Amino acid sequence: MSSHFWVRADRAADRERLLAELRLPPVLAVVDAHRRLRGPYTAAGTVLRLIGPDALRRRPELGPRHHVVIQQTTPELRVAVPDMGFDIASMVEHQTRFLARIHTLRLSHGLCDFIQGYLAALEEPRTLVVSNLQHADPTDLEFMAVLLRRMDPARLTVVACTGAGEVADPPGPIPVSIGAALAAYATPVAAAAPDSGDTGEPEPDLDGAEVAELARRFVVSDGISDDQWLVAAYHRLPPAQRAALHDERAAALTALGEPSLLLGAVPYHAEHGSDPAGAGARAVRQAQQQCRLFGFYHAAAELGLRGRRLVDRDTDWERWWKFTSDTIVCLSSAGRADETAALIEEVRQLSQSPTIQMHLAYETAMLYARHYDDAKRDFGLARGWLNLAISISTVLDDSRERTYHTVFNRNGLALVEVRQGRFDEAIRLVTEGMERMDRELEPGDFHQHRIGLRYNRAQVYVMVGRYEEALSELSAVMEVDEFFPDHYFNRGNVLRKLGRTADAVVDYTRALEISPPFHEAYYNRAACLVELGDLDGALADYGRVVELDPDNADARLNKASVLRELGDPEAALREVAGGLDVRPDHAHLLALRGQLLADLGQEEAARAALLAAVGNDPSLAEAWAVLGELQFEAGALDVAAEAFDRAVELGGTPEMRFNRAVVHQAAGRFAAALADYDAVLAVIDDPDARSGRDECLRAAGQPTLAMQRR
Repeated sequence: MSSHFWVRADRAADRERLLAELRLPPVLAVVDAHRRLRGPYTAAGTVLRLIGPDALRRRPELGPRHHVVIQQTTPELRVAVPDMGFDIASMVEHQTRFLARIHTLRLSHGLCDFIQGYLAALEEPRTLVVSNLQHADPTDLEFMAVLLRRMDPARLTVVACTGAGEVADPPGPIPVSIGAALAAYATPVAAAAPDSGDTGEPEPDLDGAEVAELARRFVVSDGISDDQWLVAAYHRLPPAQRAALHDERAAALTALGEPSLLLGAVPYHAEHGSDPAGAGARAVRQAQQQCRLFGFYHAAAELGLRGRRLVDRDTDWERWWKFTSDTIVCLSSAGRADETAALIEEVRQLSQSPTIQMHLAYETAMLYARHYDDAKRDFGLARGWLNLAISISTVLDDSRERTYHTVFNRNGLALVEVRQGRFDEAIRLVTEGMERMDRELEPGDFHQHRIGLRYNRAQVYVMVGRYEEALSELSAVMEVDEFFPDHYFNRGNVLRKLGRTADAVVDYTRALEISPPFHEAYYNRAACLVELGDLDGALADYGRVVELDPDNADARLNKASVLRELGDPEAALREVAGGLDVRPDHAHLLALRGQLLADLGQEEAARAALLAAVGNDPSLAEAWAVLGELQFEAGALDVAAEAFDRAVELGGTPEMRFNRAVVHQAAGRFAAALADYDAVLAVIDDPDARSGRDECLRAAGQPTLAMQRR
């Protein structure tokens, strides 16, 4: 059976030896994942740079389909992607919302889709070798976890090369684990004995020129070589000579004009060059800002911590605070709440600036309201910190800043009101803030924040069922921020609640066009397509959800339901089994399994599944109804009637009442049967119900009433 591989050894030379011993298909690409090279998506972007031109030549439709993914992960290929009417960098810079943490997972799926699309055009299987995975940015760890799960080894064998130890997941909550993916999908290949090789300083008879050449080779490796002689020579070189080598390398890489280098090797060399506090800090700051805008929050936080070390806090507080404040935001966005809190507290003890203390109070409130887990979440503490932030903002000297920050902080208070279920108060706070900004500021001032307020009010309108107002607000937001996919997704949800299902499909489709794979949009669009009678389209969308999110038991349930409607019970059962592997106690999956087995005539197994379903969730009316049908067919009329009693009590559909009437009629309980038939006929003029009623009347000795009914 084919498999991916996990090559493990501490030294690159030993990994190369192990790799050479494997029997592998022809190589698609060999890439280095070390984040020092190009920062986020070092490995994935290198793969696309290598295969992209040929892929776009063979499969030109891959460009439009994956234009967002290509532009965000591999900016060097932007010129090869057709113009889709907007520039990603400009879009991100002017968006009104932060990108969600899960955005990078969507990008990983898009990268996988692109590679799969290219492989479909090739005639033979290939191999992808990724080295230094233990030093990869979290974006590449996520990408590799997705690739290992989704990629068929018979099409592309993935070889992940790491150190001998485990590959650690990034801190904070993660949607996929590289450690779990390696364990589940890759065969380990490790050195049989500890890595060998001499250690220590370079040979003493090396002259200065030879040492300098070895050090230069280490710098040209962008500091990732583990060759002991190169590393030792680098450290033997005088600091000024080392800095000169870094300056030279930074200039050479910058001259290449490749944007991804500005997120990795260029800032690394600049901060180790002759002007770390100047050129170094500027390069690191530029990289931090870019990573923050694109949602690469772990990288942005790491760059911020590096930047803080480059500038002198006492003499250059302003730049130190910029690095720090963005690091606080990015750590929070990455879900690393405890690290955020520690950094906040450090600054709180250092600064007496009212503005900075106001910012810190707000960020602390967001920890308690949003970022801490349930055990540490505390809306009372969040409210207290927000009150402090608001009180400081109201006494700021600059009237423009005073208005903006007061409204901003009260908007944070509105979030707490929402989390505590006080929706009307949240709407009041946001509305008053919008009115105050209109009244006290120029029309163009803080425009993005004003749009953000409208978006927030729309979200609360949805929560309280004011859908028309929510729709109006979202549409206004999208006039300004038309390329943010979540806006289309959210508006699609509102349109669906308003019964405008076809319009919702249009918005979900647009969200998918301007976003990397977005499983929530596929899921919601599938539900709309079911309502519209497009079962084939719904099946494709639910299938896509399962491909992107295989642990989504509800998607598997819905996909199986569509398969049943399309007359494929065996495929439906396979989907149900996949869902139950993830959620063995999922009552709706168990109920559907029972229905499918009943459809296939496997009554005993069906009964067991249905009993398990109602055992886990006694409120499942449909499961009780199917149990009633099975008991009726087995001749257990009283047990069947009891099951239908539960079904009618919980659901009371005409079909359930009709079936209970049939059971009562078969048991000779004609009065009870008549009551159910009458209830059915009061809703629909069903000929079977009418016939059954007549039979009951005749059996009860009232044939005249039967004739009158006719």
